[in-house]
Formats: sequence, structure tokens, C-alpha cells
Amino acid sequence: MIDLHTHSSASDGSLSPAQLIENARQQGLSALALTDHDTIAGLEEAKQEAEKSALRFIPGIEIEITWEPGEFHLLGLGIYQPSSAFLEALAELAHLREMRNRKIIQRMQEWSIQVTYEDILSLSMGQSIGRPHFASLLVKRGMVKNQEQAFSMYLGRGRPFYVPKEGLEFRRAVQVIQDAGGIAVLAHPMSLYVAWGHLPNLVKNLKDQGLNGIEAWHPTAKVRSCKRLEELGKSLGLCITAGSDFHGQSRPDRKLGITAGNIKIDDAVLAAIPALGEGGGACVKGLLNLKG
Repeated sequence: MIDLHTHSSASDGSLSPAQLIENARQQGLSALALTDHDTIAGLEEAKQEAEKSALRFIPGIEIEITWEPGEFHLLGLGIYQPSSAFLEALAELAHLREMRNRKIIQRMQEWSIQVTYEDILSLSMGQSIGRPHFASLLVKRGMVKNQEQAFSMYLGRGRPFYVPKEGLEFRRAVQVIQDAGGIAVLAHPMSLYVAWGHLPNLVKNLKDQGLNGIEAWHPTAKVRSCKRLEELGKSLGLCITAGSDFHGQSRPDRKLGITAGNIKIDDAVLAAIPALGEGGGACVKGLLNLKG
């Protein structure tokens, strides 16, 4: 098994980068990409832990793209040489994230919840602050039973404390990923909230603007949708990737190396992207050998 979409405590996962690598090793994975949200803070720790074993580590990131009405996330796989432009973009994203967090705090205060930025900062333990930390506060205050309830009642889209994310412009995100030696992959396309009738033209347009791949296999999608996305990606000559979007305790239903339909992610997925480990951006077309 491999996994090309995972998160650590450097963003909104529950495991430290080193713990994530150790977990992957225990689960028998042969390769793993760490793709934290808008940060590469965990990559060095994960790399050092992976070097203790035969596990192949792929440095990555998941970048927020400005998009409505759904969510647009862009995976950068193979971030081997972060450029100054790449780091500047991450600094901008960090600023946007802080502004969003402060808006969430303001909304909570409007509901007469006594909370400060320092309260959330203490819960983050020095990690990048995100909605899971707000969810933890709500659990701690006894307003909800668990994080899932916190999101469904307060922090999810359309709920009282939800504040939309701001992100990078697509072309710029693709450019900084490629400048860093990586390939740009459209993450979980179903979250775009684009109808199937319009999706092919959209993805083609994104490819024309530099998109390298599509994450056809993601645990939030149905298997038939994943197969359809894979065929779309292949028809456009895009890399086909698969991931678990593992977060740990905050999303216990997601398991390392497992994607939609409880299917194990075979290493054939990675073999179809031969230049990834070389810091290149080339892909080869081919059917995934996903094993149930």
C-alpha cells in the first residue's frame, strides 16, 4: 500500500509527523506523502523518521484555492526544492488563516462564548491553528460531545461559526508548486460542487493552465464516481492519484492506505508517476491497479 494524501499535527491531523510515519510503517505502507494544509512545517521531521526505514517519503502540501461555491484544494506532490516564491505564498496563506481564525473567534464571542485567540493558541500546542482546535474548545466547554458534532452544529459550512477560507489564485499555486519541483494535483474533485456535465470542461481548462494530475480516488467519493474521475483524468493525459486524506482521531473513519470503497491503494499508482521522486512533473497514463 501507499498513500498520497495525509495530514499531521503540523496542520489539522492528530499525529505528529514522526508518529504518522511510524503508523504508516506499522500498517505496512511502502510510500507516503505528507500533504498538510498550506504548510510544509512537518516535512523535515517526517523525512527524518522515514529515513530510519525503507518507507519512501514524498514531501507534499495541500493548498487552498480561492473558489466558490465548493472547496478547491490543490495537492503539491514532490516539494523537494521550496523556492522563495513558494515560501512567500505560504506566508500569505498563513496570514489569511490567522484572519479567518480571528473572525471565527469574533462570531463565537457574538454568541456570548468567552474565548480569546490565546485560548485557541494554547489548544494548538504550537501547531497551525484550524477549525479542529475550535472544535476541541467546544468539546472542552461541554457545548458538544465530540469534534464531529462541533462541525455539524457550529463549524461546518453554513453553520454559525463557519467562515469561508481565502486561498491562492489557481495559476499562481500551480506555478509555485512546480517551481518547488512538484506536480500540481486537483484534490477530491467532488468537493468543487461542479455538476458532472460541466466537470470535463473545467478540468480540461485547469490542465491548460498547468494542472498535472487529478486525485480520482478519495474516501468521500463513491467508487463509481472515482472510476469516472479516473477515466476523465486519463482522457486528458493527467496523472491519476489516490489517497486516504488521513487525519487521525478527528476523522477516525479514514485509514492510512485506504481510499473509496475500502480499497487499498496499490503502489502501481505511484509507479505511474515516474518523475515524482526526481522532482519532475511528468506522468504516464495507465490504469490503476487498486486492490479491494
